[in-house]
Amino acid sequence: MFGAFRSVFAAHPAFRGQGAEEERAAYEEITAHIIADLEAGIFPWARPWGTGGGSQFALPRNAATGKAYSGINVLILWERLFERGFISQRWLTFRQASSLGGTVRKGEPGATVCYADRFVPKRERACARGAGQDEPVREEASVPFLRRYTVFNVGQCDGLPEHGHGAHAPLPEREIVPEAEALARATLADIRHGGVEAYYECERDYIQLPPQAAFFDPINYYRTLFHELGHWTGDRSRLKRDQTGGFGSKPYAREELVAEMTAAFVCATLSICPTVRHADYIGNWIDVLRGDNRAIFHAASKASKAADLLLAFRARSVAGAGCDLADEQEA
Repeated sequence: MFGAFRSVFAAHPAFRGQGAEEERAAYEEITAHIIADLEAGIFPWARPWGTGGGSQFALPRNAATGKAYSGINVLILWERLFERGFISQRWLTFRQASSLGGTVRKGEPGATVCYADRFVPKRERACARGAGQDEPVREEASVPFLRRYTVFNVGQCDGLPEHGHGAHAPLPEREIVPEAEALARATLADIRHGGVEAYYECERDYIQLPPQAAFFDPINYYRTLFHELGHWTGDRSRLKRDQTGGFGSKPYAREELVAEMTAAFVCATLSICPTVRHADYIGNWIDVLRGDNRAIFHAASKASKAADLLLAFRARSVAGAGCDLADEQEA
């Protein structure tokens, strides 16, 4: 379904700076594709697993810079990966392929990713200088914009150097589990085991999980763990997300959407391939997306920030790689 995004982005004038009306229409079209996926039981953020294309479990990266894509672009590129069965998670522009000594094969269709930011019009900057303001121009004076770029998978290119492909075999499960355990421990989050429920208690700032032995497929313990750690990142002492919504409310659904994608992004980075998808809130997610055509963009952006916060603990996790949460589960 996201494969259609190429034509949506490429054809839409909003990405050429032609006004707010066109920009709103672009958001609506993109959101409509995601709603259609959800209604069909397809989870865009879970699609790269089990594609049959042999792709490694990872976040998509730019082959020239090595930088990982984030936010909505992760979903767009994962969907294209699934659709075309590409092996590599590396992407680059036509110009970047040329700069590396390669070429994009003739007739290969690209995937269009977007870059969102804000700029301050010259008039506002001039007014600020005229008023002798030393402080940055206030945010409400800035104008949001979207810029589009067409990228190609390295599997659509010839002549690229080996480092441009960046392919490596997925970690075997015996290595995946200790790395996930060490990362969770390095966060210093209060993670408790017992019972049959999984949740984050925001008022008391702790995570409750069933023991891993309670999961039908043990690997799904980690998907659930990182889902709850996704909620944990939203605490007012960390990323300060709105976690005040009660069950069934739109704020609650938005937060669940962020946590779900956070888990997907972290699992992809750690090469963990879970088999479960958290479908409990799909109806609420659809309601939120229908009510706000930018909700998926905001949720994906917040999920990337949450995943970045968790993965920043990886350096600390190396020192504690010999320990794991199994000790606590057995205690």
